[in-house]
Amino acid sequence: MPGIITTATQSSPGTETTASPAPAALSVQKVTYRYPRTAKDVLHQVSADFDAGRVHVIAGRSGSGKTTLLSLLAGLDLPTGGRILVSGKDLATVDRDRYRARDVGVVFQAFNLLTSATAVENIILAMNIAGSKVKDKSRHALELLDRLGIDAETARRPVLKLSGGQQQRVAIARAVVNNPSVLIADEPTGNLDAQTEAEILEVFTRIAHEEGRCVVVVNHSQHVARIADQVVRIDKGRVTRADKGRGTARR
Repeated sequence: MPGIITTATQSSPGTETTASPAPAALSVQKVTYRYPRTAKDVLHQVSADFDAGRVHVIAGRSGSGKTTLLSLLAGLDLPTGGRILVSGKDLATVDRDRYRARDVGVVFQAFNLLTSATAVENIILAMNIAGSKVKDKSRHALELLDRLGIDAETARRPVLKLSGGQQQRVAIARAVVNNPSVLIADEPTGNLDAQTEAEILEVFTRIAHEEGRCVVVVNHSQHVARIADQVVRIDKGRVTRADKGRGTARR
């Protein structure tokens, strides 16, 4: 099965490297967050690591703080206290515009696609925003969409004429087209039927396990928790448990 994202690295001939433990793709260290003009912390001393090559699920009831944590991981805001490390670098010290454009892909429950555009045009727009150097962006977008189950004819339709599952696949393609190291998804299957949900979750699993990306999903669904390599449970702004998921056992 071809990968969704394809990259290749080569070592120089005759050189040897000493392997050292790689830092977590994302490391949350004693993070606190308080919305402006409020006296209440939404997150309290939250700590968790999210590794490459794994599917991580953040679980919790509505209002538990999980979506706020996701927005911090996506670089949409910075913690009030503590820090978030991206491959060992403090997110507060990096160019967050560049981080959001190139290093992290985000998938939303409501898709957030440009509805007046085709699937291909949505993907090309994401490439343009990131300053992609790909020469034939249309071809690259079509190839990526094809690997996600969207054929060329469908890819040239306005996204409003696509099914919910097809739109979510386009949203995933847009999120991964710039080869990010981290893919974040906020309730990505909340608007989908059970069969389509299973298909989308299989895509996330492939992105993590076959492509070596860090995938972080916020979701209430028990089906999503079943594919996870790690489940981080949040309640009232605090991490209560971080357990190995069933996905680890199946690998």
